[in-house]
Amino acid sequence: MSMTEELFGLKGRVALVTGGSSGIGRAMAFHLSRAGAAVVHAALPREEAALKDAVTEAKSLGVRASHVTCDVSNLDELPGMVERASSFFGSPDILVNAAGVNLREPWEKVTPESWDKTITINLTAPFFLARLLVPSMLEKRWGKIINIGSLQSVRAFPNSFPYGASKGGVMQLTRAMAEAWSKDQSGITCNAIGPGFFKTGLTAPLFGDQTVIDALARQTIIGRNGDMSDLAGLTVFLASRASDYITGQLIFLDGGWSAK
Repeated sequence: MSMTEELFGLKGRVALVTGGSSGIGRAMAFHLSRAGAAVVHAALPREEAALKDAVTEAKSLGVRASHVTCDVSNLDELPGMVERASSFFGSPDILVNAAGVNLREPWEKVTPESWDKTITINLTAPFFLARLLVPSMLEKRWGKIINIGSLQSVRAFPNSFPYGASKGGVMQLTRAMAEAWSKDQSGITCNAIGPGFFKTGLTAPLFGDQTVIDALARQTIIGRNGDMSDLAGLTVFLASRASDYITGQLIFLDGGWSAK
């Protein structure tokens, strides 16, 4: 086995990826498949056609893949989803919490319902889902939890009160997860990726205006917005042995936006 395979290879690992039907979640799931992991894609029932397409794409690589449907905003569904996901290839030892929502409401329009929906999907569900998987990870003495933060984990954007609050919370949640679950050489690491601007369902309103997109690209140091292929390296790194001594971190994948 080469050093690259030893450090970055995911053969024999099982990943569960929420938001796995589209956008960043689907891209991360695909990159985990490319590294050899068996991947279970999870998303809402209405996304099942896209889930099946994602699974077909993964299987074309010659790896194992399947899917489950779940509304993570309904916390009561999470135990059943974990049970179904574990029935395919065994209990997941990699969890990617990529399901998310950004309603982009002006502060005057935010309702208790829209606030609760955003916080539940972006912040609450990742904790309760991870907590369901941690006992098995502790038994294996190996686990990788990857949350999705945001530029808004550390700075404010317009029309984003609930989203910004949730993503700021994700940064602290990731630290708290690490403090609780990375102790005593447990083999579990908990980290987060803070993407810059990638073209996804959540950012589609922005990418509809080329002037806005060009302005966003100029805010980076590199000079362009993100491409889904840019997620490959960091995703596999955080899911593999290569990151065994990194935990509790939010790593920005933003072309240098946060450094300016």
